[in-house]
This record gives sequence, structure tokens and C-alpha cells, in this order.
Amino acid sequence: MTRPSFRFLLVLVLGPWSLVLPAAASAPAVSLAAASDLISCLDALNAAFLQIENPRSKVENPTTLTVATGSSGNFFAQIKNGAPYDIFLSADLSYPRALIDAKLADPASLTPYAVGRLVLWTTRTDLALTDLATVVRDPRVKKFAIANPAHAPYGRAAQQTLDRLGLSGDASPKLVLGENIAQTAQFVQSGNADAGLVALSLVLSPTLREPARWHEIPASLHAPLEQAAVLTSRGAANPAARRYLAFLRSPAARKIFERYGFVIPAAPGP
Repeated sequence: MTRPSFRFLLVLVLGPWSLVLPAAASAPAVSLAAASDLISCLDALNAAFLQIENPRSKVENPTTLTVATGSSGNFFAQIKNGAPYDIFLSADLSYPRALIDAKLADPASLTPYAVGRLVLWTTRTDLALTDLATVVRDPRVKKFAIANPAHAPYGRAAQQTLDRLGLSGDASPKLVLGENIAQTAQFVQSGNADAGLVALSLVLSPTLREPARWHEIPASLHAPLEQAAVLTSRGAANPAARRYLAFLRSPAARKIFERYGFVIPAAPGP
């Protein structure tokens, strides 16, 4: 004999009447895989999105966000291997495009959202930041931090900069490689590196205790740090993920990106 299922119905007995109610729907959830240069910026972005998504009036099933941050190359590999992310916010346009080519992301969802800026940064007050070559060749600089060029877009930009300025040989014995740009910035902030090439968005973080002393690297010295988001195949079926992606194109999101030092990409032509 098959037992009746009460999985989808809730029955309330009220005197001689019974009220049948549908079970509560599961709350919308969005899983984000984000480049680590967005660590500080994401807090502001997510708060602004949730204020729109979940108004202050009572929301029975509010949308929730889960966030993982790291190097774009590592996330690309994870998503190819089935990692359950809805949206990939990459620090390099090539990774979302590669996911699209592999039929693991929605082509129509590709959204360039910002252009990153590379800066020379130190917390030491005895180092002048007027010239990268002077800092790299300074004998007081024993360790110089960049992100790993193998899978971190900012690391590739840093290596390209050193190469074009003829500084790779001078920098090589001093290099300390961060797993991602956030770890690279941590090396500098903690004093484990005397200086480094990091993302401006991290230097402008309100959580930094030290005054920001930085010098922007000319964008002409490295490939553009064009950043883009894309819906994964999983995220394409998630309405809340689509709303988050649409939010990234909004004026409110653009203002937040600008506050953290990003350049807003030009709108595509007709």
C-alpha cells in the first residue's frame, strides 16, 4: 500500500473546515565566482542589489547571495569541471569568452562591467613611488610582489609591464607571487613584500589601515584589464542570477565601480 505524500501540501484544521496552503517556495539564491580585485567592491555591489531585490517591506523568501573570490584562471578551471556557480565575474574578458566557446555559459549574457587599473603600491614611507624602475632597482626593496601570471590577469599585466620596461631581470630575484591579486596586496600590506603591483580597487579599500600611497602604471604598458561577467549554464536558468547581471549594467553599479577606481567600459555601438 502506498502512503499518501504530504510533501507539497500543508493542511490546517480550523474547526469543521480545512485550509489547504501550498508549501513555501524555496528562496532565490545566486552563487557568484568573482575575481579577487572585487573583494571590497563586492560588499557595496551586493548590498545595493539586495536593497533593490529585497525591499524593506516584508519579503517572505528573500534572495540570498553566496560569494567566492579568487583568481579568474582558477575559477575558469573550476567551472569547466562542474563547479556550481551561477555568475562568473572575471578580471579578464578571455575567460568568459572561453566558457562560451565551451558551451558552458550563455553567449547573450556576456557583460563587460569594468576596466581594472594596475598600480605600484607600498606601505613604506621611505620609498618614493615616482618611478617603477627606481623602486624595483632600489637595494632596500628585497621582495617585490605580483600576482601569479599563470592564472591571474593582474599578474600577467604586471609581468608585461616589467618586460616592456626592461625590468624583468632586476625584478626576478625579488619576486614574490601571490595566488591572486588579493593575496598579492596582502603581501604588501603585511610588510612581507616591500612593494608590489596590485589592483587599484584593493588599494582604495576602506578597510586598509595605512594611508594609500600608490602610483598608477600607464595602461599602455600592458594589455587592457577588461573585466566581464557571464551567466554559466546553471545560472542561465536562474531568474535571480539574470537580475543580478542586469544590475551590474545599472547606473548604481557603475557608480560603485568608479568609487573603487575602475574605469567603466564604453557602451557597445549599434
